[in-house]
Amino acid sequence: MAEAADWDEVTYLHKRTSRAADAKSQKVVNQALRKGEEIETHKKFTAATNKQKAAAKDTAKLDRETEELKHERVTLDFARTLQKARLAKGLTQKELATKICEKPQVVNDYEAGKAIPNPQIISKLERAVGVRLRGKEIGLPLHG
Repeated sequence: MAEAADWDEVTYLHKRTSRAADAKSQKVVNQALRKGEEIETHKKFTAATNKQKAAAKDTAKLDRETEELKHERVTLDFARTLQKARLAKGLTQKELATKICEKPQVVNDYEAGKAIPNPQIISKLERAVGVRLRGKEIGLPLHG
């Protein structure tokens, strides 16, 4: 039988390679300072933030912008025509909204002239009240 291995002796098969994280530890930095080795440090100003580098450029562009941007709204002519057509059919705003599968607030916004025009909703409104609400023939009966 072979002789038993000495328990006090340790054999390393692979030397552990240093990692980048080890080089950043305070212990390794202090050892390098004691030995007089060079240490290179970088200050990262936007580290751990979600800031884009082109933010300053965009901010300056926005500051130079003079045009006031707003969403297009439905015209008052559209709103009045819709209201007259709805009343001619004898519908309330809630009934019309139910008929076109929209919320009553949507119909209210269109009649008040506050709504942003949506072609799909306008088409549903035209079919429900039977009157053209767009183009040159606004207010005329819908053919179809």
